[in-house]
Amino acid sequence: MVIGPNGEQLGIKSKKDALTIASYAGFDLVLMNENSNPPVCKIMDYNKFRYEKKKKAKDTQKKQREATVDIKEFRLSVTIDTHDFNTRVNNARKNLEKGAKIKASIRFKGRQIAHPELAKEVLERFEEALSDIATVEIKPKLEGRTIFMQLTPKK
Repeated sequence: MVIGPNGEQLGIKSKKDALTIASYAGFDLVLMNENSNPPVCKIMDYNKFRYEKKKKAKDTQKKQREATVDIKEFRLSVTIDTHDFNTRVNNARKNLEKGAKIKASIRFKGRQIAHPELAKEVLERFEEALSDIATVEIKPKLEGRTIFMQLTPKK
């Protein structure tokens, strides 16, 4: 089965006839589907076909990369000092501006687990410091000895 350069069906032809038609048209004869009965061939510019196929593959790969969002984790502590806190806030702000999600976590050490409200206060301060460019996706949640929350950039 031969398909012409403009998409019209030329019918079932022998290999020799199809190659002759393709050479008169100034194009290549490309086997599109060899498993069908009869095999399907198309008369086209093969280099252009390869170029467009490569371009489509690049576009789909680019869209996949854009779809995946990085999650950056920032570890805080219950007893974090103001300078360390501000440094983490500034780094989180830079990552949010790039479009990454932020996961802020606090791991309790020793007897700190007895006062989870202190950790929630630190996470609320973190959220408040970034409230102008981020929204809370996952509210502070305790899992084992770790409490965490997740922030996403505002659109």
